[in-house]
Amino acid sequence: MTSQLNGSVLKAFKILDLFAAGKTELTAKETADALDINMITAHRFLHTLVHAGALRATSRGVFRLGYMFADLGERVLHDGNLPTLLQPILDQLARDTGEACMATEFDRDMAICIAKALPDRPLYVDIRIGSKLDAFCTAHGKLWLAHMSDEDQDRYFKNATLTGMTDHTITDLDTLKSELAAIRAQGFSTNNGERENDIYAIAVPITTQHGKMISALSVFGASPATLDQNRKSYLGYLQSAALSARNALYGAA
Repeated sequence: MTSQLNGSVLKAFKILDLFAAGKTELTAKETADALDINMITAHRFLHTLVHAGALRATSRGVFRLGYMFADLGERVLHDGNLPTLLQPILDQLARDTGEACMATEFDRDMAICIAKALPDRPLYVDIRIGSKLDAFCTAHGKLWLAHMSDEDQDRYFKNATLTGMTDHTITDLDTLKSELAAIRAQGFSTNNGERENDIYAIAVPITTQHGKMISALSVFGASPATLDQNRKSYLGYLQSAALSARNALYGAA
């Protein structure tokens, strides 16, 4: 199989991958050092990528990502394939946990249910595809907020009204921001009756290879005590499911 791979294409993608982790500019020397190639080869690759629209030269010897990636990124996120990819993973998650499960995207300050799976038992909590979940008082919503930049968080809270949905809703901004920081650090979020009484959830992010959140998975139900009793096992199943989703998107490492 490896004989069918094009080494130049792979090297070009390695160059693009150098822009990960917040790096915005690249020089031929940095490229040559990172890929262990000579300067002439580095220049050839960089200028070829400029010609293809993948890079743009902003000044002599300095390169940035081309604007084509903004368009491609939007196409990938909105091509409708993500729910299809996640559905079998959600189905397995529901079998493993015996609870309802769902996946979300984030749009216009709300988490949107894009896929779900239901447990094989008579009684369970359900949700409709397309349902919108408030960001500040749901497991999915808080997870999305926790993965926002400080600027995007500030914009959200400038327009949000932290209404007390139940006695458990966090309506103090400083307290909520502290919880969001904890969620980001621990890698999961919970909802203990914050939006609706007696509804619980635990959610984890699905991220790109460089840590950008693109979706979320959760287990949810109608007994907060169940969450407390099974938190460790639910979290394990969720993390395994998120890894399966990432492997489905990018291939197993």
